[in-house]
Amino acid sequence: MINGQIRDKEVRVIGTEGQQLGVMSSREALRLAEEAELDLIKVAPKAQPPVCKIMDYGKFRYEQQKKEKEAKKKQHVVETKEIRLSPNVDSNDLKTKANNARKFITKGDKVKVTLRFRGREMAHISSNAHVLDDFAALLEDIAAVAKRPKLEGRNMTMFLEKKR
Repeated sequence: MINGQIRDKEVRVIGTEGQQLGVMSSREALRLAEEAELDLIKVAPKAQPPVCKIMDYGKFRYEQQKKEKEAKKKQHVVETKEIRLSPNVDSNDLKTKANNARKFITKGDKVKVTLRFRGREMAHISSNAHVLDDFAALLEDIAAVAKRPKLEGRNMTMFLEKKR
């Protein structure tokens, strides 16, 4: 809230140089801001009494946007990458897929490993569940199983994430 939007009877006022001007009525604080040709901005509305600061509103908004942009740069969005396997996958193919998953995990992403059953493979689900366990064993030095293998329709899925 700025200037006339501030409806509180009393506010604690901070001057342009950061000095405490004390508790006063909002009208008096607004008059002080207008004398300095600046704005009265409510910076801590939940405080008792609310804290207002005398400053240039345009500059205040610019500084806030700059801080938000800087904070956004430092964030890393965790993506979920998917690797699909079939029950009759060869050991060399499994190692190749594990190396791809290793790259994803070292970058900080989660990996969703999907074992797809097609046609008559559905009859041998329990005998082929070891494929996901073997895959997790190949990556156990850098990855931990976030979600255990679970059968959903024709797919068995497992999630891997970086070890802490």
